[in-house]
Amino acid sequence: MAMALSNHKLSILVLVGILSLVLLLPNSDAAIAKYDEYLKKRAQESLEESRNAFDPDPEKVADDLNDQVSETLKTEKAGKRHLREGDCKATNPIDRCWRCDPNWAKNRKQLAECTRGFGHRTTGGKNGEYYVVTDPSDDDMDKPKPGTLRHAVIQPQPLWIIFGRHMVIKLKEELIFASNKTVDGRGAQVHIAYGAGITLQFVHNVIIHNIWIHNIVPESGGMIRDAVDHIGLRTRSDGDGISVFSSNNIWIDHVSLARGSDGLIDVIEGSTAITISNCKFNHHNDVMLLGANDSTAKDSIMQVTVAFNRFGKGLIQRMPRIRWGFVHVINNDYSHWEMYAIGGSAHPTIISQGNRFKASNNPSTKEVTKRMFADKSEWEKWQWRSEGDKFSNDAYFVESGPPIRHELLPLTDKSLIKFKPGSYAGRLTRYAGVRKCRAGKLC
Repeated sequence: MAMALSNHKLSILVLVGILSLVLLLPNSDAAIAKYDEYLKKRAQESLEESRNAFDPDPEKVADDLNDQVSETLKTEKAGKRHLREGDCKATNPIDRCWRCDPNWAKNRKQLAECTRGFGHRTTGGKNGEYYVVTDPSDDDMDKPKPGTLRHAVIQPQPLWIIFGRHMVIKLKEELIFASNKTVDGRGAQVHIAYGAGITLQFVHNVIIHNIWIHNIVPESGGMIRDAVDHIGLRTRSDGDGISVFSSNNIWIDHVSLARGSDGLIDVIEGSTAITISNCKFNHHNDVMLLGANDSTAKDSIMQVTVAFNRFGKGLIQRMPRIRWGFVHVINNDYSHWEMYAIGGSAHPTIISQGNRFKASNNPSTKEVTKRMFADKSEWEKWQWRSEGDKFSNDAYFVESGPPIRHELLPLTDKSLIKFKPGSYAGRLTRYAGVRKCRAGKLC
């Protein structure tokens, strides 16, 4: 009896030791407890894909988007679209691509043609069939039930995932995607809330569109299926709304995010070719992290467009906070941040164009920008430039580094909008966040 009890205690100690080791694994492993051969192969393939997705001329991509914004506003100003009450009022080039179609429900995949910025090659599940989610449950991490979102996102083939009804999905563990997926919440009110968040890890070509993500909390981890033919051991998740880890060609659009335990959106570990657009952010501390570590040089290939978003009530910092990469922050609307709006370290390039920055009344938080872990003699070499931004309530942007090159678009009437677009930020972001779309009606 004593021997049996002793063996039982030993087993418990061994189990506790294993769990302790799992919990102590570094966060940079993105909750992976063990890199098996399958994950090692996925990681290597994803890194190669990200390198191939890297654009050697990021300023051209930035100018392309500015040109599209200019054309959209010129069209509106010229009266080529006479808008009556109830007609389409899409005011930015992404929304103009799909929201003016009252038959959007029959033409859902038109959305795949609408990506702009660094994520412009993203088509999601355009080449696949529709998958209708009918069941909001999330009970089995090994064998997800058909009809659930978890079952849909792990399938190997391209899928355009839609929802058969309104639902709140409480994820028991992080939701891990396979490549070539679109999650399209139009036509239903879909909340991912009160549980774990979304993980895009070692994947490519994913669209997340028109869903709410809020009140995300850490979950315990364990064995979680991330593909039809693979299940792996995960450590405790960290409470991110959307975590993009070593992935590429990702588009996050018209998502409303609030109240996560960690970041609302994280983009790390060599992820690139990403657009975050038309989203609404509220009530959170660490809003958006682009590059997780000053020592992770692979994030030098990171290229992210942050466009037409509203950074609203109750936000404190990281809108975004950037390391290493190139980030184009264009025509977003910022109000009343409590620490800073845009920050970074490890010499990132930040091009801020046509944003509207309204500071809070706190005299200590008027500066839009914040450099970290570098002396002025170092950070003044970093390229952080502001063009056409609008500042109110004494907000100001501290520039540094070389000026922006405009080799693609000379200073002409066609590109002039780049230099006075801050006054348009409210119009361009007016319909940010989730749209309550109904079939047969303009969205």
